[in-house]
Amino acid sequence: MNIIIVGSGKVGYTLAKHLNEEGHEITVIDSDEETIKYISSEMDIYCVLGNGTSYRTQKEAGIEKADLLISVANQDEINLLSCLMAKKAGNCQTIARVRNPEYYAEIGYIREELGLSMSINPEWEAANEMARLIQYPSALSAETFRRRMSLLHLVIPEGSILNGMSVADFAAKISKNILVCIVKRGKEIVIPRGDFVMQTGDAISVSLPIREATPFFKKIGVPANPIKTVLIAGGGRIAYYLAKQLRDTGVEVRIIEEDKKRCEELSEALPKALIIQGEAIDKELLLEEGIQGVDAMAALTDIDEENIMLSLYAKRVSNAKTMTKIDKIEFPEVIDDLGIDSLIVPKAITAASIIRYVRAMQNSLGSNVQTLYRLMDGRVEALEFIINKKAKVIGKPIRELKIRKNVLICSILHRGKVIMPSGNDVLRKGDSVIVVTTNLGLDDIDDILEV
Repeated sequence: MNIIIVGSGKVGYTLAKHLNEEGHEITVIDSDEETIKYISSEMDIYCVLGNGTSYRTQKEAGIEKADLLISVANQDEINLLSCLMAKKAGNCQTIARVRNPEYYAEIGYIREELGLSMSINPEWEAANEMARLIQYPSALSAETFRRRMSLLHLVIPEGSILNGMSVADFAAKISKNILVCIVKRGKEIVIPRGDFVMQTGDAISVSLPIREATPFFKKIGVPANPIKTVLIAGGGRIAYYLAKQLRDTGVEVRIIEEDKKRCEELSEALPKALIIQGEAIDKELLLEEGIQGVDAMAALTDIDEENIMLSLYAKRVSNAKTMTKIDKIEFPEVIDDLGIDSLIVPKAITAASIIRYVRAMQNSLGSNVQTLYRLMDGRVEALEFIINKKAKVIGKPIRELKIRKNVLICSILHRGKVIMPSGNDVLRKGDSVIVVTTNLGLDDIDDILEV
């Protein structure tokens, strides 16, 4: 597809990189000459220097032939105006990043009036991911499909009954309703077969009904105590959205923020949260505010290095689950070795949401990608497809389908019933199917089949 991206900051650059790798024709518009030069040297894409809200600039970028315009500039107003201009000039589909909580509270009305195909708020998406993690304290990350199925990621601890257990034995000894989908051992990532034997220290991903999560953690010897207190370092938008989601669930929230004016704003917007003015990196303040006794710590300052240090300190002095926001540092494998629980990367979360929409747009058969998660540093994708009557996979037992290597069907939702698939199960029209694969770029359920 022909896609124009307005803004080449962290999110814009990530989007351009991923969509270019997926074979789309990408044009980037940005008003900063140095940024345009850098992107031109890094990627084989067309770049236009100018204002994304300008008709002349959009015309130079090829708006009349564009299928989609994505505006992710730093200002919401620029994004909204760029999308409005694109609808008038090219009649293409549009996606706008909208971050201001006041705008986002009225996003339904804004989308309808401006004809937006999609709006995305990176801070809200990041907060939503952390809220899911708080539901599953023992998971490193958690993805949810239709509020029925989850894909949970954890590390096999010392002394776990999973150590030395094969994937084939897992169903008999643990649960027939849970499937081991991915195993990461060191730098190697495997979609495991039945004879694969798990070991202590393996990072595994399991697909399971949401109700099975707590019993599963208890069975394998992983603590699953509910989180009752959360300490948030930094009072930015992500902190606001996270506290807002947690306030009605009975979770006690404390936010440390240095700026006095921002503290006053948070106090007014979040009356149930405790707002503390001070430096989040202040060791004495952290101890005074009870970091040793909290159940979870979210490091959400604007400085990646501070967030990493805060999480490492929390791990040292407490048993808290740590969630660490990373914006700029590009060495996730190094951070993984530090023992931090969960990394939160807003630009990656945003890119995955938009890529899912792009995949759905280009589908010719209609078995659209409904949900898309990029896992394991972007090396694995978990996708949900809805099967339509034209799909080639319909009507045959799974064992008779010629499925590509490194593709695993994790679950089937048939008429509201969750099915953990076996070779005898059959895919039908209307089924929701979750697939995990290291073959990136699947657009349609039929793409799981060998060509």
